[in-house]
Amino acid sequence: MAGKRSIMRIELDAAGKDRVESICKKRGMTQIALMSRLVNWFDSQDDFVQTAVLQTPSGDSVAALAKSLMRKVATQGSGKN
Repeated sequence: MAGKRSIMRIELDAAGKDRVESICKKRGMTQIALMSRLVNWFDSQDDFVQTAVLQTPSGDSVAALAKSLMRKVATQGSGKN
């Protein structure tokens, strides 16, 4: 075994479960594989993307997002990319 694993449960409404099943069938993967990939992808995203996806900005994340966007705008304005 590559490493220690944990199993977690999720709760979906009936429509969400149907969509997950449809995606899994279309992609030829299990629900566990899909959810594992989604969680790993989400974990690798920066705070801006995580906040946008969750649509639940906290005070700390809003401040961090504002600083990040200000740095990005300043960098783009100075011609650095």
